[in-house]
Amino acid sequence: MQPTEPLTATAPIATIVEELRPLLDTRRATLVDVAADLHAHPEIRFTEVHAAARLTAELERAGFAVTRGYAGLETAFVARWSTADADGAPTIAVFCEYDALEGIGHGCGHNIIAAAGLGAGLLVKDALEQAPVAANLVVIGSPGEEGAAGKVPMIEAGVLTGVDLAIMVHPAGLNAVDGSSLSRIALDVDFDGRASHAAARPELGINALDAATLSLTAIGLLRQQLTDDVRVHAIIVDGGQAPNIIPEHTSLRAFIRAQDREHLLENVVPRVRACFEGAAIATGATMRAVENTPPYFSLVQNPTLVELAADAYRALGREPQLNAPAGGSTDMGNVSQVVPAIHPMIELEPELAAHTREFAAAANGPHAAAAITDGATMLAAVALAAFRDTTVVERAQAEFAAR
Repeated sequence: MQPTEPLTATAPIATIVEELRPLLDTRRATLVDVAADLHAHPEIRFTEVHAAARLTAELERAGFAVTRGYAGLETAFVARWSTADADGAPTIAVFCEYDALEGIGHGCGHNIIAAAGLGAGLLVKDALEQAPVAANLVVIGSPGEEGAAGKVPMIEAGVLTGVDLAIMVHPAGLNAVDGSSLSRIALDVDFDGRASHAAARPELGINALDAATLSLTAIGLLRQQLTDDVRVHAIIVDGGQAPNIIPEHTSLRAFIRAQDREHLLENVVPRVRACFEGAAIATGATMRAVENTPPYFSLVQNPTLVELAADAYRALGREPQLNAPAGGSTDMGNVSQVVPAIHPMIELEPELAAHTREFAAAANGPHAAAAITDGATMLAAVALAAFRDTTVVERAQAEFAAR
């Protein structure tokens, strides 16, 4: 991150952090309990009924007006609160994620994301009730981040209309404010062949599993000609029906990622598709590849918001790592392509790897409360700095437009 001119916020971010500490004391127990509750009830993409109900109940209790089932997604919600005379005032959106992973529960810590996002919304409201400035605050519950890009239909339905800035925080094995993410395409691939007795008349069959195996081998060979940022990983969803039957149908699901969106779409994806097409030709099978989920686009962190988040972390005793490498993929990247946004990482435990059982345990472990409360405080401080000094919003939007 390149140094920038000092921000002109009415108070240094460290002062805002100190202002939030007594407010956090009144919210801490609720936020920690929310995270523990969601951790004990893990729900995968688009089934987050318990999580959405708990979060919306807390927001309504705090005075937010909640719309449930946004964009036709049962577990999505939008909660709004504004100060008096807020027409024309900035609108800042805080995103919450709350879906879990198959098999290992909250191995990505979305229970912490949800609690921290909720906490940020409550802290901003509490602070603005004590010292009002014109403000519009939105807490957005976006389901299905893990593999289904739940924010995309919400964006298409207009959830970001009128939003000036969007913010969220994600637990990780480090503190970082400026890292990017990988664009991602998901392909569902089906091969169809012809069944036959695998021992008596194998020559009559067309082996769809051979096509799947050959395509994975071709992808493995392709990797040595791909740029270092590219990732291609796949699983066999259906490998056949029985060992003594030549498989007449197989299915794969593949994720294809790259740092640059255009490179992914124009170069990498066509080459991976060619691996599937070539395998079908070689085995005599037929092939179809479909994108059943929206693409994820690379995260673009806004420099002004990054600077504020970094200062808030330092005030909290967390020194952020700068120029962090790109990690996985997130649909917050899609948000960042529409409005100025940040998606900082907050250290849960040092060097902790996401999507592991160790991460799932840590998401309700001894360091979870600190990640929740510090994450909520950081987000709230960034939002308050922007509400109190609208030149912060203007600067962030100018950077976004110039990008």
